[in-house]
Amino acid sequence: MIDERLKDKATDFLFEAILLLETKEECYRFFQDLATVAEIKALAQRLEVARMLEEDVTYSRIEELTGASSATISRVKRCLYYGADGYKTVLAKMAKKQSQKNGQKTTNEVETS
Repeated sequence: MIDERLKDKATDFLFEAILLLETKEECYRFFQDLATVAEIKALAQRLEVARMLEEDVTYSRIEELTGASSATISRVKRCLYYGADGYKTVLAKMAKKQSQKNGQKTTNEVETS
């Protein structure tokens, strides 16, 4: 469920702009103008933490590999399992894209075949 506090014209405009980006280069350029390096790195770190949690990596190993605090890892885990399914949606799409790139089927694709 989407937090209604997020929904407004400015946020819609931001997300519409992001959806128009077609390449990593365009993303780098847009986000470099939009946010600080630290803000972008924090977002990237959270997504990496979510990926690792989905792979059952331990908190201590995640801290070691990403530099994320246990508080950040806990917050990401809470969102991953009790949030709006944003992490799960993105991670599933990324896994599907990677498997297609590698010529393999994802678990869901194999189960439905």
